[in-house]
Amino acid sequence: MDETTRPFAAAKASDPSDSPEKFARKQALARPYLANPAPINSKNNQSDQGLASCSGRTTYLPPYHLARKYASLDQISGGRSGWNLVTSGSDFEARSFGLDQQIGHAQRYARAHEYVKIVKGLWDTWEDDAFIHDKAANRFFDTAKLHRVSHQGEHFKVHGGLQTPRAPQGYPVLVQAGSSGDGQDLAAATAEVVFTAQQTPEDARAFYSGLKGRLAAHGREAGSLKILPGISPFVGRSEQEAQEKFEQLQSLIDPVLGVGLLSTFLGNVDLSGYSLDDPFPQGLPVTEGWKSRQALFEEMARRDQLSIRQLYEKVAGARGHWTVVGTPQSIADQLEHWFTTGAADGFNVLAPTLPHGLKDFAEGVIPELQRRGLFRTEYTGRTLREHLGLARPAHPAAKR
Repeated sequence: MDETTRPFAAAKASDPSDSPEKFARKQALARPYLANPAPINSKNNQSDQGLASCSGRTTYLPPYHLARKYASLDQISGGRSGWNLVTSGSDFEARSFGLDQQIGHAQRYARAHEYVKIVKGLWDTWEDDAFIHDKAANRFFDTAKLHRVSHQGEHFKVHGGLQTPRAPQGYPVLVQAGSSGDGQDLAAATAEVVFTAQQTPEDARAFYSGLKGRLAAHGREAGSLKILPGISPFVGRSEQEAQEKFEQLQSLIDPVLGVGLLSTFLGNVDLSGYSLDDPFPQGLPVTEGWKSRQALFEEMARRDQLSIRQLYEKVAGARGHWTVVGTPQSIADQLEHWFTTGAADGFNVLAPTLPHGLKDFAEGVIPELQRRGLFRTEYTGRTLREHLGLARPAHPAAKR
C-alpha cells in the first residue's frame, strides 16, 4: 500500500504512414509512466521506504543485462528494489525493437519462465560471504563460492556470471502483473508480489484464492506471494467533494485518446466503424497482447451494458483498476472489507493525480487505517522485502 506505480499506457499501434502529428499523439499514450524512487532520508543516509518496482521486459532485454541492472540497483539502494516482470503486449513496442509484430502470448510467457531462471542464477553468482578481502593472504574472494551460470535452453544461451556481489535482499523483490492463465502460472512459479485488477470484492476473492491455490504445485507457501489489487482513490473531506474531484478529471478525457486506449488494450482492434454511443461490441478477436485486460474490459461492458464511450470513461483513468471515490472513512471501510475477507494482501495505490492525489490518500486514508490497526505506524525492517513480510531467499549452495 505504501508502494505506488503508474501502469503502462499505450495507444493504438502506429502505422508507417502516420503523419508526424498522429505519431506524436500515439507516442504520448504509449509512454510508460514510472513512479519516482522514494527519497533517501537524511537520518543515517538511509531510508525506511522502498523504491517503486521498476518494469523490466523479458521479451526484449537480454537476461544478463537485466540481472546486472537490478543487482546494482539493490546494492545502491541498500535493498529497496523490486523487478516488475513484464512480457510486453503491443505490436507498437515490438516494432521499436525491430520486429514486425509482437511474439505470441504463450511464447512470451514460455520465454519468461526460462528468463527468470537465468536471472536468478546470475544473482546467485556469488554466495553471501564469497568476498573475504584478505590482504595478508592475497585473497579477494573464495573461489569455491563463485557459481557461474551455464545455461542453454529453448530461448536463451547464457554462460557467465555477474561481477556484482549478491544483493542485500538476496534477490530484488520479484513482482508480476499478468492475470491470464499463462500469467498466473508464471506468478505462481516465480512472483513474490502480484499486481492485479478487479472491480468487485467477489472477483478479487476468486482471483486471490485461485492464484494462492497454484502455489503448492511449486512447493510454495501461501505467505510467499502477496496479492495487491490496484486502486485509484479520489479522496475528499465529504462525499460530494470526492465526487467533484472525480468528475473534474473525467471531463478531461479526450474521446480520441479514450478510444485509442481501448483499442490498444483490446489488441489494436479497429473501433472506427462504431459510434461512441453504440453498445460496446462483444465477441472481438482474442488478442495476443494483454489477454486478462481484454477479458476484464469485455466483462465490464457486458455486465453493466456499457457503450464505447462509457467503457473508456470507466477505464481511462485507472486502466481497468478499481476506482474508489469517497471520504477517508468510507474508502477505509471498503479497503478493510477487501483485506479482511480474503480479496487482497494490500493494495497498489495508483494516485489519480500527482502529487495531490497521493497526498490526499497519505494524509487522509492512511491515518484512518492506522487507527483501525490495519497499517503500520513505523517500519520495523530496512529492506523492501522486510516491509512486505517476505523472506530473504537463501543461496542455493546453502541448501545443499
